[in-house]
Amino acid sequence: MQTSLLPDDDLPSIGEQVVASVRTGAAGHHSELWASAEHPLTPPAGVPAGEARSSRRLSPTWRHFFESTGAKAWAQMAARRAEVQRRVREDGATYNVYADGSQSTHEWPLELLPFIVQPPEWALIERGVLQRVKLLNTVLADLYGPQMLLREGLLPPSLVLAHPQYLRPAHGIVPRGGVHLHIAAFDLARGPEGRWWVLAQRLQAPSGLGYLVENRIIVRHQFPEAFSAMHVQRLGSALKGMLEGLLRLSAEGTAARVALLTPGPLSETYFEHVFLARYLGVPLVEAGDLTVRGQRLYLKAMHGLEPVHVLLRRVDDEWLDPLELRAESALGVPGLLQAVRAGHLVLANAPGSGVLESPGLTAFWPAVSQRLFGDDLLLPASTSWWCGESAVWQHQRARLGDFVVARTFPAAGGGEPLVVAPQTESGLRALASVIDGDPAAYTLQARVRPSQTPVWTDGSLEPRSAVVRVFACTDGRGGWHVLPGGLTRVESRLSGSPDPWLSMQRGNASVDTWVITSGPLDDTSVLPTPLTAEQLQGRDFAVTSRAAENLFWMGRYAERAENSVRLARMILDTLTSATPPSLAMLGQLAVGQGLVDAEVPSPVQSARVFERSLVEALSDAKDSSSVAFNLKALRASAQARRERMSPEHWRMICEAEDHFLQHFDSARLEGVASSDLAAVLARTATHLSAITGAQTDRMTRDNGWRLLSVGRQIERLDTLADTLATAFETDAYNTDEGFGLLLQLFDSVITYRAQFQARREVLPLLSVVIFDTDNPRSLAWVARTMHDRLRKLARTDAAWADEVLAKAPDPQTWSLRALGTVDDDGHYTLLVETLRECIAGVRELSDQIGRKLFSHVDSVHRAVWQ
Repeated sequence: MQTSLLPDDDLPSIGEQVVASVRTGAAGHHSELWASAEHPLTPPAGVPAGEARSSRRLSPTWRHFFESTGAKAWAQMAARRAEVQRRVREDGATYNVYADGSQSTHEWPLELLPFIVQPPEWALIERGVLQRVKLLNTVLADLYGPQMLLREGLLPPSLVLAHPQYLRPAHGIVPRGGVHLHIAAFDLARGPEGRWWVLAQRLQAPSGLGYLVENRIIVRHQFPEAFSAMHVQRLGSALKGMLEGLLRLSAEGTAARVALLTPGPLSETYFEHVFLARYLGVPLVEAGDLTVRGQRLYLKAMHGLEPVHVLLRRVDDEWLDPLELRAESALGVPGLLQAVRAGHLVLANAPGSGVLESPGLTAFWPAVSQRLFGDDLLLPASTSWWCGESAVWQHQRARLGDFVVARTFPAAGGGEPLVVAPQTESGLRALASVIDGDPAAYTLQARVRPSQTPVWTDGSLEPRSAVVRVFACTDGRGGWHVLPGGLTRVESRLSGSPDPWLSMQRGNASVDTWVITSGPLDDTSVLPTPLTAEQLQGRDFAVTSRAAENLFWMGRYAERAENSVRLARMILDTLTSATPPSLAMLGQLAVGQGLVDAEVPSPVQSARVFERSLVEALSDAKDSSSVAFNLKALRASAQARRERMSPEHWRMICEAEDHFLQHFDSARLEGVASSDLAAVLARTATHLSAITGAQTDRMTRDNGWRLLSVGRQIERLDTLADTLATAFETDAYNTDEGFGLLLQLFDSVITYRAQFQARREVLPLLSVVIFDTDNPRSLAWVARTMHDRLRKLARTDAAWADEVLAKAPDPQTWSLRALGTVDDDGHYTLLVETLRECIAGVRELSDQIGRKLFSHVDSVHRAVWQ
């Protein structure tokens, strides 16, 4: 592999801009990598000297790259880099950063030029990685089995058994095929002397595969000529082999169902979970999508439980099973270890592998390799000293400034090491004192200065330190294969402090990794064989219960927010001028919809107090009935199902919440007039109308969309029935003002006036708002739509649909004459009672849908297969 633009015996200067950064310390720890720092780089043949600023010759690798790309490569660099950034944005590739103590979502940082590895060096890497993964798999089998290595002292029991990620419940578990490590990742760096070193190993739930593929898809299209001319090995065969290896380990073989378990949207690498699931063609699931019944794992699909035989996880060890591991975990599945223990589930990777990520074990691997296989390690790790051995710590204490200090027992997900060198003398003394307090918790590691790769920036090339994450995947036959590529991380000019591990959390970037092959190229695709017309005919895509529930509540939250905004606007517009019956109706509706507390004086008693209470409550995001809460909940539900929405749809949802909170809070705190607050609500209503339009016009009409629509109709039927009942309970309907407000709340003013002009009569009113099936805001239309869509999405269990819909409200069966008749006291008692029964019925229907389609509590016995 060429780690610079010049041959190894002629290390380069990279131009004035980089020279300045070296001299000021941004890249100073690499200054020994080149002999001279005063000459820019040689341009490829045909490139004007002014474009590349050069006077020295290129290495053969990079000369081949630029010559294959063409003479105009330098002139096109800026446009190509802009295209890379555009593709990242279009793909929605993101990375959630938590290093600063708060979550922030960043675009995936992808640089233009690839990291190139030549065949001889890749052959060494491949052999070394295969040797290590075999070693580590054997060690795991021993640690969770006979524990020979602990008894013989080859691994310190105090280091292994004290590790919080040594899972005692996993002792005795023998995973299918004896494979503990289905996917293993190793962070490698090439030192200045040209030797490869292992910096770290990621064995629980190694991340990066999805980003690796995303990098390849984007960068390959920027340099198609060079990619072809340099014989870069493809990734498809290795990824397909990974999937096939997992299937071979399952008892069901190629018929096995595979799923990818994610911690959820708050995970720092959530984008790659979504991307990888799509690329491999497997469902992306969270813990709530899964359940264990009879020591078998099932996916809670909308129409029942479906077996899962292989689970590719992105959840760390200790969170996997709240029954046997961390009881507070909401990321794991109760009983998951039982399914693995019984041999019914291939869990990739097997639980308990996190213990081997400890840097404290690094110094013991050479002896363990000799004991188990009689082999020296081909890829050595950086020299390390575990401070738990008192003699080691006392010997190295005075040299603390020479080392990197790492936590022996990193928290779940790993812990970033601390580079000690920049510490002051007082800082070193303080750190030494901390280590004195608990030496076993720390490990000292020799500093490795990763070699460099060129990065194009601002019209020139700069050298950046590079660390490569290489992946080994099981073949399902007792061996592994190495993915011909890797996730290469390069330092950022803005990183600001030494970071030999080049963590993405510290603001570093990535590049595509090209492995050159001297043999044939493998054009295998990970994509399945083309579907036939027969297979596509009548195909029905499964919707998981969690996806269904999120879509259901997307509909409900959008409708609920829209109804609340409409009511709040009406109250603010009429509070100072409305008659007592209208005020009583509006106040009772506000209390019923949770916009104000029942203890607040009604608007009839104190309009000013009621207004202040309403304004305060609307933007209280902690109040489950507020507009702010519903907008936030809508956004959260939508985020979990973002793949179902167009970018414009998602942007409208985000803008609705952001605009409301920003402007409403600002206006409220400044004490502006209610008319100004009403203007903010009007803008929010426009956003919500656009969201409704996107849901209606831009989403596929499948079962997920039908469930979203059912949720919206349930919320609408509940709210409208309550509105109509309240209007008649308060006698507000009996005044011109109250009659008009009621039509406005039903959004049916135009519909009514088109048919009945200025009549203010009860029977025409009930005809429009209850029975008119051409009016999308009438109870009959809403109920009919709800019935039709629920029956269609539940067609696989028509008996259940018939049963629940038979008890659900159906206004088309009501009698206009009966509902429009007053009792002896002059009240519309039957109308109000019917409406209240409708509300109770629709709420019971919502509960029935939750039990059947989300929780599956009614289908356990008939859905579980023994």
